[in-house]
Amino acid sequence: MKAGASKAEINKIIKELESKKFKPMPLFGVERTVIAVIGEERDLSTSHLEALPGVEKVMRVLQPYKLVSKEAKSEKTTIKLKNIEIGKNGVAAIAGPCAVESEEQMDQVGNKLKKLGVKIMRGGAYKPRTGPYSFQGLGKEGLKILKKTADKYGLSTVTEVIDIRDIDLIAENADILQIGARNMQNFELLKELGKIEKPVLLKRGPMATIEELLLAAEYILLHGNPQVILCERGIRTFEKETRNTLALATIPLVKELSHLPIIIDPSHGTGKKSLIEPMTKAAIAAGADGFMIETHPTPEKALSDAQQQLSLEEFEELIKNIEPLLNALNPSP
Repeated sequence: MKAGASKAEINKIIKELESKKFKPMPLFGVERTVIAVIGEERDLSTSHLEALPGVEKVMRVLQPYKLVSKEAKSEKTTIKLKNIEIGKNGVAAIAGPCAVESEEQMDQVGNKLKKLGVKIMRGGAYKPRTGPYSFQGLGKEGLKILKKTADKYGLSTVTEVIDIRDIDLIAENADILQIGARNMQNFELLKELGKIEKPVLLKRGPMATIEELLLAAEYILLHGNPQVILCERGIRTFEKETRNTLALATIPLVKELSHLPIIIDPSHGTGKKSLIEPMTKAAIAAGADGFMIETHPTPEKALSDAQQQLSLEEFEELIKNIEPLLNALNPSP
């Protein structure tokens, strides 16, 4: 649509498309609105649409992912939370333990994040584990602890959803719902998360291509939820020295292809505490919109991912060490 197109003009286009059995998906930006059209393009007359009031141009999206493509929307998508915007300016920090284990543990984490100025706390209440005898999370009790801690310290939260039946409960208690790597192509779960009004953090699967990651995000947008944050957390290769291979080229490449924000998870991406800080710095330099790091008051006693969780003191040191890089990339006027 033209810059400044009226609501009446936008609604007329939407009704016109619906009358022809197409599915219009308006993408509202600060300067202009784009209406993505889902349907069989052979039945669409582009010249007729271009003649309607308010239309600037009609173009075909060549990528298999339509709604997440930069062809459909050149303006960056930003995710608004109560205390921060992801994808707008700066780099968002997300931190917390792999799993919520107790109120005392989470209170120590929340207190430290508040002091460091970190706005978003992570913590798993439901944990998908490779082995059936491993710690599976505290479930509902873990969600309550996460929310209680976040409310106390004024933080936003992110936690994983692994079952469609838990979506409503998790949405009531968390600000961002995470899709873990194992569920990146759980299409029924993606469809259901497309129906909620909460941001979704979508992690790349260990064997997934970038196109497959963007197509997974497409499912969420297609079903009505435009609030998607992509996350590169490493892929599986022949390398044995790290848990995964952290593909940093994903960050600038996704920014070429999509308007969605993308963050990095160097904890899962490397599996080694010594590599978390340098890979966080590299991701920031590559243009990441944020990073998510696992931190725990006593990592050696953690019930999951002990080897890749920083202590609170180590995490504080990381935050201090990346400040010069952040200042260099975003100098004050």
